[in-house]
Amino acid sequence: MAFRLSEVASRMDQLYEFDREPVTADSLKPGVLFASVFAGEHVAATEFVIGAFFVLHGVTASDLILGLLLGNLLAVLSWTFICAPIAVDTRLTLYWYLRKIAGPGVTLIYNVANAFLYCILAGAMISVSATAAGLAFKMKVPGLNDIFPNSVLWVVICLVLGGLFTLVAILGFEKLSRFAEVASPWIFMIFIAGALVSLPKLGVRADFGNFWEVATTKIWNGLAAVGQEKLGFWHIVFFAWFCNLAMNVGLSDMAIFRYARKWTYGLYSAFGVYSGHFLAWICSGVMVAAIGREMHPGKMAFEALGLAGVLGVLLAGWTTANPTLYRAGLALQTITGWPRWKITLLAGAVTSVLSCFPLFFMKLLDYVAIYGLVLMPVGAVVFTEHWIFPRLGIPRYQAEEKKKAFNWKVLLVWAGSLAFAFALPVHLYFRWLPGYIFAILFYLGLNLPLRNKGQVEERLGEVGLKL
Repeated sequence: MAFRLSEVASRMDQLYEFDREPVTADSLKPGVLFASVFAGEHVAATEFVIGAFFVLHGVTASDLILGLLLGNLLAVLSWTFICAPIAVDTRLTLYWYLRKIAGPGVTLIYNVANAFLYCILAGAMISVSATAAGLAFKMKVPGLNDIFPNSVLWVVICLVLGGLFTLVAILGFEKLSRFAEVASPWIFMIFIAGALVSLPKLGVRADFGNFWEVATTKIWNGLAAVGQEKLGFWHIVFFAWFCNLAMNVGLSDMAIFRYARKWTYGLYSAFGVYSGHFLAWICSGVMVAAIGREMHPGKMAFEALGLAGVLGVLLAGWTTANPTLYRAGLALQTITGWPRWKITLLAGAVTSVLSCFPLFFMKLLDYVAIYGLVLMPVGAVVFTEHWIFPRLGIPRYQAEEKKKAFNWKVLLVWAGSLAFAFALPVHLYFRWLPGYIFAILFYLGLNLPLRNKGQVEERLGEVGLKL
């Protein structure tokens, strides 16, 4: 049988993911799939970088543990009480729900920005996996301050891995969850085993009797590396809370939770954050300390576990980049009209190119903060319109009702909230929460006049009926 590209395209077009319609009741997924997706995405390549950076930023052991316990709890509650209820109520992606609120013009701007930021994040995860793949070729990994690729080999490896990662993202939600279900336990064991093997190198005895002493003097000893800012308890709390700000408070994970049978499935996010953003971050901190505090995820895992560690880093990058590319494809699909697989392929190509630039994974902590902050005001707008407007009698979906391409109030709130947040004289990590509150109040203030207008029109309608 001759190979026909048109036949492949036709089969790809059948990978329907409710791109523009509400998910139907017969397509809802069981909770175990959500546990797998979250575990796969959050026990991932970012953890090799973030946990190691906490060591380089001079975090103390007590600040780290207490800060992560509280910050991750706040993140789980954000998924459960902010994101999941809206997703279950609408069964839509954020991108199509935003279109009803803000109009196709604003949605286009948001989706392009959102997808590009997702591509950068996925590219950073491909870079992390490349540090592992490059060990086979004795490749020199870019340094902490490198912006551009340092070798042709680095570029080739990033592009090859990017193509493989894109393939799974094209296959859709269920394939993503199945892949994560298989890979996540293995990756989690790599983190745990890697840390356990590394501890004796740092001087921890077999009975763990001196673990806390070693942890506070040789790992999280409060001494920041040269050129790295020192972080404390509240930095850790807010970082753990907002490192997925775009997904929970920013509502991008509506794309995932629209398949949930109940809003309480938001609690399944705990499988990801406490295994990934707690244990895995701690484990990667141990591993980076054991190799002399060098930012090299591949080397960290290889020195601890050999080829098994290398494979773990490769899979960790894969399970992070996959759902990120999936979201990027959904965001761009709403503005192109292309089948999701085609636009995901395009997003994967852009991501693969971005992965060649080490800047994004070497500055991951700051990037994650800015990324969440940029998208946060739109999440505040959607939350306000969905829950607060009905309670105040303010009419919803004005852009859809009046067939407006642009809801200028949304753009004004977005720009104004970012200006307010970036002008605050506080650390970057602390700006999103006052910015989020400001966005809600600003959007309410702009729309309160509609409440009175709506009440007058309703009263006139009642009078007209009586006449």
